[in-house]
Amino acid sequence: MSRLAKLIQHKVAQSEKILSVFLTAGYPEPEATAEVVFRLEAAGVDFVELGIPFSDPIADGPTIQESSQQALDSGMTLPGALHLVENIRRHSELPIVLMGYLNPMLKYGLARLVDTAATAGVDGFIIPDLLPEASARIAPAFENATVGLNFLVSPNTAEDRIKKVAGMTRDFLYCVSVTGVSGARKSVSEETLAFLQRTRSWADGTPCFAGFGIASGKVAAEISRHCDGVIVGSAVIKLLAGGEPLHLKLNRVSDFIAELKASLKGVGHGH
Repeated sequence: MSRLAKLIQHKVAQSEKILSVFLTAGYPEPEATAEVVFRLEAAGVDFVELGIPFSDPIADGPTIQESSQQALDSGMTLPGALHLVENIRRHSELPIVLMGYLNPMLKYGLARLVDTAATAGVDGFIIPDLLPEASARIAPAFENATVGLNFLVSPNTAEDRIKKVAGMTRDFLYCVSVTGVSGARKSVSEETLAFLQRTRSWADGTPCFAGFGIASGKVAAEISRHCDGVIVGSAVIKLLAGGEPLHLKLNRVSDFIAELKASLKGVGHGH
């Protein structure tokens, strides 16, 4: 069982909400990403999604696109991201999921990637541009590996498809809480909450995490009533932007994580 599977099992059994943060590998600078991960862990983040920078990140909004471009300009690559995980593993057992687009992975070679990722200490994958229906060709590479594929569903995903995808995903369902690209939003729509309620009832016990647009403790608390955890990306990336010294940025990130953690504490399960 992977670190991630153990974490989710434990948290769900305790009825505790899970907090995950998305980070772009190589951002704000290649040598700073590991330090950000350690600070996130110290602040109480449950697992990290490490984004592999890509030139055409179709699911990402402007904030993450910009961080991706900056990381690419700094020389970050898929092998570089795997090496980064390896370095992080020397000091931390925090679960890490790699999030990236299919193209670089196919170029690297899937069987080789799964093998190298498992050895480096990766706990799972999210591939936003891989449809579950199209995954049959690459599924064998993941079959008996400790790293599994986790799929996304969105507000316009039909009931039968959500049930099917919930059965295919390894550790959790990533619920894209809005139709559109990622990016921080100030409030939660009724449609989003209804979507999360529907998905949870159709997912038949598969843990559901909501991402895209969570930028405050208030939004995190509201959303987490209807799922097992939240994934925050753009809001943290924004705090890491700009030319200030890294330690000042990290202090702001810690404060923000403390706000999110406080808001998730004691949130009951919605029905």
